[in-house]
Amino acid sequence: MNQPNIDIDSIRKQFPILHQQVNGKPLVYLDNAATTQKPQSVIDALTKYYSVDNANIHRAAHTLAARSTEYFEDTRKTIQQFINAREAEECIFTKGVTESINLVAQTWGRKFLSAGDEVVITALEHHSNIVPWQIICEEKGAILKVIPINDAGELLMDEYEKLLSAKTKLVACVWVSNALGTINPVKVIIEKAHAVGAVVLLDGAQACSHLEVDVQALNCDFLTVSSHKLYGPTGVGVLYGKRALLEAMPPYQGGGEMIKEVTFTHTTYNEIPYKFEAGTPNIGDVIAFKYALDFVSGIGKYNIATHENDLLNYFSKGIQLINQSTNQSITLIGTAQQKISVQSFTINGMHHFDAGMMLDAKGIAVRTGHHCTQPLMQRLGLDGTIRVSFSVYNTREEIDILLYALTKLLRLS
Repeated sequence: MNQPNIDIDSIRKQFPILHQQVNGKPLVYLDNAATTQKPQSVIDALTKYYSVDNANIHRAAHTLAARSTEYFEDTRKTIQQFINAREAEECIFTKGVTESINLVAQTWGRKFLSAGDEVVITALEHHSNIVPWQIICEEKGAILKVIPINDAGELLMDEYEKLLSAKTKLVACVWVSNALGTINPVKVIIEKAHAVGAVVLLDGAQACSHLEVDVQALNCDFLTVSSHKLYGPTGVGVLYGKRALLEAMPPYQGGGEMIKEVTFTHTTYNEIPYKFEAGTPNIGDVIAFKYALDFVSGIGKYNIATHENDLLNYFSKGIQLINQSTNQSITLIGTAQQKISVQSFTINGMHHFDAGMMLDAKGIAVRTGHHCTQPLMQRLGLDGTIRVSFSVYNTREEIDILLYALTKLLRLS
């Protein structure tokens, strides 16, 4: 790829949290797959809402309520454009990807799954795309099947085809692995699932901040989006669903906003998306999320991906150099041909948690553990890894600091 047309210094200046010391060292934040940091525009939007606009939405005629409602719905329109949904009403606000997946499992799954039906997931899934399907399959008597992977962390697509049949009702697939960075061939997965009449849900938690997203081109039935992995606030997510599916699904929760009319004998439900947005939502954070989406769109996904891929390659080459001088002391975990800027690894003779603590002492923030992917770790024969994940505001200089720290750790292992 060509060099990105971005000014990293200018981008970093927009993130106040990056300019601090941790344990007496400049912060090197490399835990972006867990959550990304927030630009000043997002922080300012949240402050402005509570300072100037705070009011409940959709329910009053006064000026503050009208402003808050307008800003809230502006974010819905922005996410529609961001993922190229056909209409804004197909975008439902939730508190995160986990709730979005549970919403589908407990509404679509409860209505459309029956005993003997089959749900297909992958060996790469986060727990949030495993447990909801286990719960509903157990309740309905459906069967959960798993697409296996190879040692590089890539799906075995021939095995996927063997799993598909007329019994397959839903395929719930992570687009990008949070633990390994693997980019799954979701276009092919969707086409093959649709060929047997199955519905497809994509977990887009990691994908949406790195890859171009076009739900109409993909033809996915559901897509989940996380705000806090897209430089936005925590506690906000989006469930995209095709209108026909959303209209056929029962409500997820009962209460205000999701109703048209209530009596003690009968309730008429609201239109989508409000049918699935019971109660007062996370208004301020939803409003601020728009500024995160604007931040990403302003830089451009291509430029972001180009920069992040450069960082991943730079880090991988640095590990190779370390291994050449230390008898292969570091093992990269997850070496798929197609991946984003996430890399797990282990250090021979050192527990991942100990390594994480020692790196933290040098101001370097990484993730350690099983990354909410225990079945994946079991498949790989590991109890956990060290994971670095790069974002648009990270630099080669920060990677140099990490590589130097790793060489120091190897002397202790």
